[in-house]
Amino acid sequence: MKDTTFDVRIHATQVRHGSRVTSYIVRWKVGPKRWKDSFRNKAQADSFRASLVTAAKNGEAFNLRTGRPVSWGREAEARSWYAFSLDYAAAKWPYASPNHRRGIAEALTDATEALLTSPKGAPSREEIRFALRSWAYSERLQKGGEPPASIVPTLRWLERNTVDMADLSPDRGGATIARSVLDRLSQKKDGSPAAGTTATRKRVTFNNAMEYACERSILPANPLKRVKWTRPRMAQTLDIRTVVNAEQAARLLNAVRQQGKRGECMVAFFGLMYYAALRPEEVIDIRRENLVSLPPEGWGELRLTHSEPRSGSRWTNGGTARDRQPLKHRAPGETRSVPLHPELVRLLRHHIEAFRGQPGTRLFIGPRGGIMTDRTYLSAWRTARANALTPEEAASPLAETPYSLRHAAVSTWLSAGVAPAQVAEWAGHSVAVLLRVYAKCVAGQEEEAKRRIAEATKVIRKPTVGESGTSGGSGEVA
Repeated sequence: MKDTTFDVRIHATQVRHGSRVTSYIVRWKVGPKRWKDSFRNKAQADSFRASLVTAAKNGEAFNLRTGRPVSWGREAEARSWYAFSLDYAAAKWPYASPNHRRGIAEALTDATEALLTSPKGAPSREEIRFALRSWAYSERLQKGGEPPASIVPTLRWLERNTVDMADLSPDRGGATIARSVLDRLSQKKDGSPAAGTTATRKRVTFNNAMEYACERSILPANPLKRVKWTRPRMAQTLDIRTVVNAEQAARLLNAVRQQGKRGECMVAFFGLMYYAALRPEEVIDIRRENLVSLPPEGWGELRLTHSEPRSGSRWTNGGTARDRQPLKHRAPGETRSVPLHPELVRLLRHHIEAFRGQPGTRLFIGPRGGIMTDRTYLSAWRTARANALTPEEAASPLAETPYSLRHAAVSTWLSAGVAPAQVAEWAGHSVAVLLRVYAKCVAGQEEEAKRRIAEATKVIRKPTVGESGTSGGSGEVA
């Protein structure tokens, strides 16, 4: 074929140190024409060069028009990572929760940073991240239409400057590129190590994207399967220093009550987390009809049907900050019943009588009559924490967030002897999570555990002759 040749010469990778970025340049010659490609990191450059060298050693013909091995296909047929990532995000959007959509966008944005091919004419890092998160992976899918004019140059640059998906094939050095992506997903924006849970979550997303590429026959195999990646260490149990005991919880609730009318209408809000182990997003969704029973004396009952987690307006179907969702870890339509402690029943009866007596309305609303916001309840919590805790307690991680009330509730139920399966049902998660995370989360529980162990191992024996100055008798020895 006249448009191919076996006359190929590949040069060593060159490093160019610019004022803003360092680039790695691969140069090679195909017939009479010289070619070059620039990469953001050494791993990508080395992988690309190695693929060229392998093709030349294997006797493959090179295309004179594209400068690449004929087996790689025509350049016009190449599919960039950026184009693929748009398709992947679109495929996931209809079936993902708002928070999951946000997590996918975060992982794809970080991965794109590791898959850029050239620094030439590159927008700033902030411009790239904003264009991806604000439109490519969110508004484009939520609203459709054309992107804002301000980000069009950035998007056009991304269309031309991300790796071809073919380069992620295992036989083209895809494992090396995949490792560079994992390195980026394991770091924060400032380069410091990311939390183990964050790195693992983002790796799952990237792995799922690679599996989707295989499903669509874009890749022959998942390059991550050839990467030996050490999973970051993740905390398996909660820090018991953050969890309040009964006396501390009473002080905090009283400090909420003392914040005037705003505080008085939020005591039951925090009470539901402490006495019923509710998540904040579950408390926010509660309506009057969720309260099955509020007797004048004794225990009541609550039946949860929905949750309203905060994900941000970019990720919900309606463009609101919160989206009403099924209960966490449950299928649509499933409910969860939770017993209401007599003290909580008293708080709820007072709240309904004083503030929200109408059926069909939210039990808790914001100061202006709308949905309760994070800013509103966190402000009240911080004030209560500052007023209720001693200087030593305030300087510690104790009750840093209202979520510690839920941890205290679950741990209290366990320490009271409630069966783990029942506690898991009330709290809304699996028994495995319960036993792994919550079993030791209440302050002061260790001393009670030691007392019980000492009592259980107490031995009764007879003293030997002369041991007590007598030749007989009996006594207890612990």
